[in-house]
Amino acid sequence: MVSPFLETRWEETTIDTITIIIDAMPVLLKGMWMTIVITVISLLIALVIGLVLGLCSISTNKLLKIIATIYVDAIRGTPILVQILFIYFGLPSATGITMSAFAAGIIAISINAGAYLVEIFRAGINSIDKGQMEAGRTLGFSYGETMRIIILPQAVRRMIPAFVNQFIVSIKDTSLLSVIGIAELTMSGQSIYAMNFRAFEILGMVGILYFILIYILTLFSRWLERRLDVA
Repeated sequence: MVSPFLETRWEETTIDTITIIIDAMPVLLKGMWMTIVITVISLLIALVIGLVLGLCSISTNKLLKIIATIYVDAIRGTPILVQILFIYFGLPSATGITMSAFAAGIIAISINAGAYLVEIFRAGINSIDKGQMEAGRTLGFSYGETMRIIILPQAVRRMIPAFVNQFIVSIKDTSLLSVIGIAELTMSGQSIYAMNFRAFEILGMVGILYFILIYILTLFSRWLERRLDVA
């Protein structure tokens, strides 16, 4: 049987924890929104990078293939934290061109995600039977028209799981932007528990919010795959 003292103590602790989380939610939700904004903008830019350099990587032009290969190897071969610091601190010190932390964060996430999307596009396009390109050219389409009308629509369907996986990785990568002072979700949590010293509750809530974001994205991915399979 639980003593009245322990029961009262448990109730007080529970109420205190709930109060702390409720008070922290406005700041955490603002940080969560910043995380979403940075991720969406970065992924849109990264998709363009991935598509352009993905096409370069399968091109018959050796120079284009070399450029794509160097970019992919350089970005995938270095930690994203180093890339973030290099863009925000290194480039301005070498060029004298300053940028906001927000801009530097978007550039870093975009460049990093773009390198992985290059490989996703390359693998997705190469997974389509080469005979379809030949069929398109036989029908009178140019290389670009065949790629746009026939190849890419099929390849994109196969790439959706990989796209979603990269989106999830990029959401997590935004947490590293706290090192340059961007008030995304992780940084918002740090600023709160630095004042109230309740790291367990705050970081627990930060983890839950990340999980909600990623779980919603996963459910959307499954729904989209089912819709495309039906179509």
